[in-house]
Amino acid sequence: KCRTGPLDIVFVIDSSRSVRPFEFETMRRFMMDIIGNLDVGPNATRVGVIQYSSQVQNIFSLKTFFTRAEMERAINSIIPLAQGTMTGLAIQYAMNVAFTTQEGARPLHKRIPRIAIIVTDGRPQDRVTEVATQARNAGIEIYAVGIQRADMNSLRAMASPPLEEHVFLVESFELIQQFAKQFQDKLCGVDMCVEREHGCQHSCISTPGSFYCECNPGYRLNVDGKTCSPIDACADGRHGCQHHCVSVRGSYSCRCRAGYYLSQNKRSCIMIDYCSFGNHSCQHECVSIPNGHYCRCRSGFTLQPDSKSCRATDLCNGVDHGCEFKCVSTEGSYHCVCPEGQQLQADGKTCSKCGAGHVDLVMVIDGSKSVRPQNFELVKQFVNRIVDLLEVSPHGTRVGLVQYSSRVRTEFPLNKYHSADEIKKAVMDVEYMEKGTMTGLALKHMVEHSFSELEGARPLSHNIPRIGLVFTDGRSQDDISEWARRAKESGIVMFAVGVGKAVEEELRAIASEPVEQHFSYSADFTTMTHLVENFSLNICPEEGKGETEIRSPCECEALVQFQTNTVAILQSLTEKNILWADAWASRSLAQMTARLEDLEKQIANKK
Repeated sequence: KCRTGPLDIVFVIDSSRSVRPFEFETMRRFMMDIIGNLDVGPNATRVGVIQYSSQVQNIFSLKTFFTRAEMERAINSIIPLAQGTMTGLAIQYAMNVAFTTQEGARPLHKRIPRIAIIVTDGRPQDRVTEVATQARNAGIEIYAVGIQRADMNSLRAMASPPLEEHVFLVESFELIQQFAKQFQDKLCGVDMCVEREHGCQHSCISTPGSFYCECNPGYRLNVDGKTCSPIDACADGRHGCQHHCVSVRGSYSCRCRAGYYLSQNKRSCIMIDYCSFGNHSCQHECVSIPNGHYCRCRSGFTLQPDSKSCRATDLCNGVDHGCEFKCVSTEGSYHCVCPEGQQLQADGKTCSKCGAGHVDLVMVIDGSKSVRPQNFELVKQFVNRIVDLLEVSPHGTRVGLVQYSSRVRTEFPLNKYHSADEIKKAVMDVEYMEKGTMTGLALKHMVEHSFSELEGARPLSHNIPRIGLVFTDGRSQDDISEWARRAKESGIVMFAVGVGKAVEEELRAIASEPVEQHFSYSADFTTMTHLVENFSLNICPEEGKGETEIRSPCECEALVQFQTNTVAILQSLTEKNILWADAWASRSLAQMTARLEDLEKQIANKK
């Protein structure tokens, strides 16, 4: 057997139609004879076989089989392709596929010879010179074996130099088996590791006409190509050990610092949880540290001198609580409270003041053709007058706008704008829809979409009032009763504003109770100003009745106080006018009586 060292050998076999079946059988025997004398195995010689005609077929690659029996079974099962003779294509495949590391070829740096044995019986039907040169430059040693009708020029163009050692021409298929022994001698050559003093410290690997040295696992070959040095596997920094790397004969192991243990991945370290031993005696919390533990108290407690027990602290006196009115300590915590009549804000510290109203307001405006463009502009001004009454902010009042005609369109949802100026500008940019008057459809859209959390409505659990204001100028073309009822049942306080031909019955059906305070009407668009005034007064709560607010309670109180003061002043003026009139009348009567008496005296004297 050939024991000169490992080789990577690929047989490239011509199976064109010119190769008759019994001739192909001699080619099978040629391959098996050569393989039979090779020392095959994963660390010895590896063998692959491809056949070609007009196409290339991989029979088995260098990584497929490592025993002669398996290889012989695969060779015996080959079915010839029986087409053209594309030898150049086959060489291209061997270079780009068969001799890649993915297909089992050893890396080039291992210097294991890559040998292609091309067996053909005819002239190639494609170009071979250029691709064969590329293959040889890629480190593939090519043996060209021609049989019978093979073209010698093509064989010489394919083979590696020296040509006299790599080109063979056999007169007939019958003689190829006799040629196998001659070719075997060429392939194996002399075992240079035996014939020469190689000087390798560990292992000598023989190759045709030469040899090279290899080191045992855990060692690397020195620059002299013969001696070996231990590999420090930790030195390159790629070990991945979290704490310490310990090099051992070309390999390594990871170790952890004191207080840690190695995890299952054998690289990272996990701190020992001393608290899990259950003997810490901490009253509240145990905190593990390397080589030990310590006790920690929950927020609002102080660790005692024994370093284990905890005692509650008055956090209101010990921290900057930030409470606007009053801080109330609880065990391990604290909370803020507000004076009676004020509510704690979302920040948990400040209290509600005048001007801090919270409401979600959606205005639904009629954009039907009966409104007409010039009046629609007045409607937008009406909406902005309403916005002027509100304190708009993300945490205060939110405003949304819906326009409807034969269809419904959200102009902007509750979470779109966060200031009155932004809302007013958006309102003036709204385009008139025209067409029909589907008020019921608009109410449905408002209930199902406008007051959803997706469009910016605060959750019902926040107790933020939800207000719906519907503006219309005529009779609805669909039924409003169901969705007006659903709106109020869902907790929406409904206001109805009608103009012109608006139907009072429909306005009352939309409005919340008490109806008289939740709907308004104006004869035409030019006299809508008073509707805003009515709206601002009707949404102010009466003291102690818990009515829904839109404006700040303080502002509403101021409006009510203004009305009260105005009425009182008018009453006072009226009373003063009455007293003045009585006094004037009394004085006039006395003067007239005196003059009459004087006149009577004058008349009596004349008599």
